[in-house]
Order: sequence, then C-alpha cells, then structure tokens
Amino acid sequence: MRLLGAIIFLALSASGGQAAESKPLRSTKPCVVHSESRGLQFDLNQLAVSPPQDGKKAHKDDREESWHARGYDYGSNFTLNFCAPVIEELEDVVGIDEKLWKNVSAYYTRKGKTYSIGQTATAPVLRGRKLVLNYTEGSPCDKSAAGRSRDLTRASKEVDDKEDDRKHSKGGSGDARRKSTIISLLCDRELSVKATVSFVGVSPDECTYFFESRSVAACGSVSEEQQALGPAAVFGVIALIAAAVYLVGGIAYQRTVMHQRGWKQLPNYSMWAGALGFVKDMIIILTSSCARLLPSRKGYNQLPNDNPRGRGATRADDDNRLIDQLDEEWDD
Repeated sequence: MRLLGAIIFLALSASGGQAAESKPLRSTKPCVVHSESRGLQFDLNQLAVSPPQDGKKAHKDDREESWHARGYDYGSNFTLNFCAPVIEELEDVVGIDEKLWKNVSAYYTRKGKTYSIGQTATAPVLRGRKLVLNYTEGSPCDKSAAGRSRDLTRASKEVDDKEDDRKHSKGGSGDARRKSTIISLLCDRELSVKATVSFVGVSPDECTYFFESRSVAACGSVSEEQQALGPAAVFGVIALIAAAVYLVGGIAYQRTVMHQRGWKQLPNYSMWAGALGFVKDMIIILTSSCARLLPSRKGYNQLPNDNPRGRGATRADDDNRLIDQLDEEWDD
C-alpha cells in the first residue's frame, strides 16, 4: 500500500508541478491575441496572404491574390489582407506617401483612383467575445461626403470641434481625418475555404469601413504556452495512473478473493517472479561471458610435459629400464 501511495503522489506532483511551470504567457508573435478568460489564442497569421516566392513551389491552398469583398451599393469593391499588406502592386494611392504604398492593407478603386482605407496593423483585439482587427491611417476622408452627411449627431460635432481646438492650441494646423477599417472576425468551422470577407457598411462621412470575416481562425485554439501539460507529461501521468489502478485492483483481488499475503498479493505474481528470474539468469550469463574475456589471474600452473605419451608412458619406460638393469646384473 505504501508503494501505491508513492505512485499516486508522483502522478499528482508531476501534473501539479508541470502546471505550475506552465503559466499562461502572452505571446509576442504578431497577429496573435490571447484570451485569458477562455484559455484560447487566436492566430490570424494563417489568413495572411503572402506574395509568391521565386523558385519556390506554391502550395495548392495558397492564394495568388488578396482577399476581396463586394461593395454592392457603395459602387466599389474592396481588396484587403489580414495583418499584412496586400500583395497587389499599388501606385498613386491618394493622400499616401509613396514609401507607404507597400504598407497598405486595404483599399478600393474609384474613377481610376486608388484609395487606402488602412495601413498594416498586427495587433488584433478582443472586445468581449468579439475579435476585431483595425486598420488606420488611410487616405484622407472626402470632405464633400462629410458635408453632405446629415446623420452626424451634435455630440459628435462637438467632439470634433474640441479635437480641432486642441490641435490648434498646440500650434498645428490640424491633420485631415483619414480613412480606417474595422474587421469583425466570426468563428465558422463549416467553411470549405480559409475565410470569407463581406462588406457591412461605411460611416456617413466615408471615413470608417466595416467588414465581417468568417473563418475557423476566429474560433481560437489552445496554445502550447497555455497547455498545463506537455505531451510527454500527459503520457507519463496516464501511465502512472494506469499502474496505480492495476496495483490497486490486483492487490484487492488477491487479498479478498485468493487470500494471499506478502509478495503474493501482487497481481500476476508468478509472471513477475518468472520475469525477474529470467533477468537474473541473463545477468549471470552476461557476467560470466564477460569474465572469460578478462585476463586470467597469476598463480601456479602445471609444467609442460615434453613427452607426448603422457604420464602413463613415462612409468612404462622406467619399468623397462629397471628390468634391463636387473638383466644385466644377472648376466654378470
């Protein structure tokens, strides 16, 4: 019973120690966010489209263009990427410096002009149970559209006025408002593709664009950093628990049913005793075989005998010599 208690203690201590050493850590990997309350991580890197590499064979599931969304009544379609710039080559992006054209993550084209609706961002956020990706610093907002809008509330106008006053008070002329993008990602495990992107709407001043994306990447997964036990530890704990159950059940059966005592209480005692005896025999055989390979110890050895006929032949020769000598004496 002491052995059983020791095994259970080792199993519990292994699981507890491993869990204590594996505290959830916030990953520094871009485009990854952790939910500590749900114990999940959301990795959007699998949705990012990368440009094809020269000399490298593309995977059959790799996309050759960025994600697209139909604009329907907006009059323009949209192209965007997740946590990475679009792979299309852009030129003459309205209101964006040329050196920043390669960082555009969402855009649309209207009347031959390309408008950016957000620069690359690699920090998705969780708002409650909603996973959101936000792009900012796009092309300047259309002032005429803002002027025609009648849906802006007086509170929002006051906020804008206060913001303008704050900028002017700092000595600046005030930068123009720029387009931005908000992508809400929803979990969908039944999709046959990696993701779908849909255009939801745009703010009245055409400054903020709303999209909805459905993907299995938004369902989250258990990260390796947050797992309480690693694969080896899990296997070890399962093995220890199985051994404990085997011992408990076997000992209980041998004591109560078979009325065994001592070492014979162990389940399958004869089998384990035979296995132990086999191991002992193998050890003896191996040690004796190795002993033969060692040099022999120094001591008394039998002197070599030059007579090939051995001791029996020597005695016969002595007898013959004695007879010959007696014969010679008799003759004399």
